[in-house]
Amino acid sequence: MARAEEHGDRSRRESRHEDQAVRPGTLLVSATDLVEPSFRRTVVYIVEHNDAGSLGVVLNRPSDTAVQDVLPHWADLAASPRTLYVGGPVKRDAALCLTTVRVGTAIDRIDGLRRVDGRVALLDLDSDPDIIAPLVEGIRIFAGYAGWTFGQLEGELERGDWIVLSALPSDPIAQPGDLWAQVLRRQPLPLSLLATHPIELERN
Repeated sequence: MARAEEHGDRSRRESRHEDQAVRPGTLLVSATDLVEPSFRRTVVYIVEHNDAGSLGVVLNRPSDTAVQDVLPHWADLAASPRTLYVGGPVKRDAALCLTTVRVGTAIDRIDGLRRVDGRVALLDLDSDPDIIAPLVEGIRIFAGYAGWTFGQLEGELERGDWIVLSALPSDPIAQPGDLWAQVLRRQPLPLSLLATHPIELERN
């Protein structure tokens, strides 16, 4: 059993890989040779990272299901495209919502919002949309999530499956496009060159 002081530090635990720290609010960008269908050319936003493991959502896997069809009272706040996103292979029958709040919004004082990092927060979908609407720039609802048990993500990082990068507040509600390439392109050389990697392996 963890000592009390260790337990208190769990939410602040960081895993380092080549001087990059995994923590809530960082991105995992799949390496070019990670070809597993669930994670190929994905950008994962880390929501939780502690001694129990890690949890995140894939930011760039829109589904064909409209938010209007499943959670109509949140449809007006959903960022374009207003569809559910596939957050990962775990519990796809459960919904998780991220939002980017407006500059100056006091996240910690608002019922229904739990800060992840900076202006990004988890949104309780049982909240009142009319109260939340003026406070946020948009929301993104994910079906399922990506999860790692303790030590599992560290092993994948050591194997080179992921590149750990900083997120922008706008990433969770990013507009349609190749987010994988966009995130890499904004990095310094030589990392930005990976953005030119062909989508189809046979083109390589």
